[in-house]
Amino acid sequence: MIICANKMEYPLRSQCQRVQKQVMVNTEKERASLLYMHALVSVDAVSHHMASHPQYLESFLRSQHYILHMDGPLPLPCRHYIAIMAAAQHHCSYLVSLHSTHFLRVGGDPVWLQGLEAAPPRLRLLDHINKVLAHQPWLTACSHIQTLLKTGEQCWSLAELVQAVVLLAHCHSLCSFVFGSGADGVCDLAPLPKSPNGTPPAYSPFDAANGNANVPDITRRRSLDSSCEMFLKERIHKSQEEREKRLLHTHTLQQTELEEEEETDVYLAEPSRFISDPDFRYQEFARREEDHFQVFRVQDYSWEDHGFSLVNRLYSDIGHLLDDRFRSVASLPSSHSPDLKRAIWNYIHCVLGIRYDDYDYGEVNQRLERDTKLYIKAVACFPDDTKAPVCPLPWASLKPSERIHVNLLIMEARLQAELLYALRAITQYMIA
Repeated sequence: MIICANKMEYPLRSQCQRVQKQVMVNTEKERASLLYMHALVSVDAVSHHMASHPQYLESFLRSQHYILHMDGPLPLPCRHYIAIMAAAQHHCSYLVSLHSTHFLRVGGDPVWLQGLEAAPPRLRLLDHINKVLAHQPWLTACSHIQTLLKTGEQCWSLAELVQAVVLLAHCHSLCSFVFGSGADGVCDLAPLPKSPNGTPPAYSPFDAANGNANVPDITRRRSLDSSCEMFLKERIHKSQEEREKRLLHTHTLQQTELEEEEETDVYLAEPSRFISDPDFRYQEFARREEDHFQVFRVQDYSWEDHGFSLVNRLYSDIGHLLDDRFRSVASLPSSHSPDLKRAIWNYIHCVLGIRYDDYDYGEVNQRLERDTKLYIKAVACFPDDTKAPVCPLPWASLKPSERIHVNLLIMEARLQAELLYALRAITQYMIA
């Protein structure tokens, strides 16, 4: 054991400093490993895929947890129902089922899951801005905001609307990641058992994101390399056993209760129930015969100068959490050059009608091959049509983590684009 004291010789002090530095490094590695372990334990396909980039996963989990579970103007059931509405726009059964389960856990009315018509009128008012942001965000207008904020008894407060808009944009962009990474087909395992008090399961990836080391002894005794797979299998096996017990218990219930439960299960994976206009889809922003859509110029309204401050003022702290996500995905270590990552980001914004006056768009064609652009555009603009897209041939040799990185860039660029359109419309309403 090395003891540092003022009277020790210099070599010993130096050795002590090296040990302290090593402890810090090991702590960071342990934290990253713990984060990856929790992603596996959660049996969450999205976290499982993102775990190859733990520094990004942490910022993602913090923002998602804050939006869905922390203090805010919207009740928890409403938040999950809005998430269902958003995921349904892209027919993402994975997210619709996930949030339907959480909706019931936090006390949501099962009747709402019968479809959009069964939801309260106040939530149904979000349907228009939901589909516009999901498919043609450049149509978002001040009039949409005014309709929501001035609708008599069903009106929304400005704070509620901002949280709803952030949640819609978050889920729309997450659909892109789910389809782009294939996460929708990874986790068809038994769901985690419901907690008796309606709270989320005991173990959450967000605990690791907060640096919480209070995990079961088994995770402390085993190294990541030797135990991750075994621990995941144990968790899956345990979930399956608990599911069998629940199924056995349901057979002892009255027939009417069983029918209600089966009926609810049907609703969990039916995205079409929450779509009022299935024909409203993505259309090309730039058409020569249609020039009435004005290009969104970042020099006039940007995230850094306008969106960040507005959303942070109306929805405390969310601006910092979102900004951390944007910065984190941009700074991920990658074999891609900064110019290539910027080309991907700016190309996504371009197909959504957003332009940067100080960027030479000729670089997009230089950096991105045609097949690559087709892939990026499909995942960003109409992900449900891509189903399980194959990585473009020019990037076929990429490591899985690099492919995930590309899909993270697509997700975050789309998230920021939707937020810019929505927040600009809110700003226009406020100054009108």
